[in-house]
Amino acid sequence: MTQETLVLGEGELAPEILAAANINPTTGLATDYLNHFNEVVMLMEMLGDMPDCAEDVLDWKPASYPQHFEHSTFKDKQLAILAYRAAPRDLRLHLETIILQLDRTVINAQFIIRENEVDQATGQRLARIATHDVRPLIAAASGAIHGHIDPSLDLGESTQANVDALFTQG
Repeated sequence: MTQETLVLGEGELAPEILAAANINPTTGLATDYLNHFNEVVMLMEMLGDMPDCAEDVLDWKPASYPQHFEHSTFKDKQLAILAYRAAPRDLRLHLETIILQLDRTVINAQFIIRENEVDQATGQRLARIATHDVRPLIAAASGAIHGHIDPSLDLGESTQANVDALFTQG
C-alpha cells in the first residue's frame, strides 16, 4: 500500500484490524508510543532516591512516532506506522507539537543532570519536572492519540515555531 492510498477505515487500515493491533481505529494512533516517554519519566521521578539512575536518563534520545515503532518490539509496528501516516493531519500535527515539547523538556532535564551533581536536591528537582511538566504533556499526548485536541494547552512560542515549520514541510 502506498502512502497516497492510505485511508483509515479501509483495507489494511480497517477498524477491526486497527483495534486488534491496539491502534485507535478513529485516529490511527497507538498509545504504545507513549512508552518512550513513560520510561524516562519514571527514571526522572526516581532520581531523588536513586541518583545512579541519572545515566539512564542521559541515555534517553528523542524518537519520532515512526522511529519509535521502527525500533520497537510492537507486534504490528508496520501497521502502526501506516496508520500514523493516514491519521488526520491536524491531529497528527497536534501530537507532534506535544512531542516537541516533551522532547524539549526531557532534554532540558538532561542538561540539568550534565551541569549539576545529581544529589538529593537535584534529584528532587528533576522528579518535580517529571511530575509537573512531563506527565501532563504525556496526558495531552494520550488525549491526542484518542482524538482530543486541547486548544488550551500552552506549548510556548518556540514550540509554535516548530509546529509552523512542520506545516511548511507538508
